[in-house]
Amino acid sequence: FCAKEAVAKALGTGISKGISFQDIEVLNDENGKPLINLYGEAERIYKILGSKAIDISLTHSRDYAAAQAVILTEE
Repeated sequence: FCAKEAVAKALGTGISKGISFQDIEVLNDENGKPLINLYGEAERIYKILGSKAIDISLTHSRDYAAAQAVILTEE
């Protein structure tokens, strides 16, 4: 949940304005690094922003989970 919310906020909307949790997919590469795939409205906004990549960092403890997402552009 927090990874998807972090990505949505990095896109400038949060989970609103047409972006839903189903528009953001969180996967792991072969080394366990989290990867993001976007669909629907989230993908459309990502392209409008001129984005090139999304970096995301995840952490958790027994009681809490946190995520930070950064959208990278060429500028």
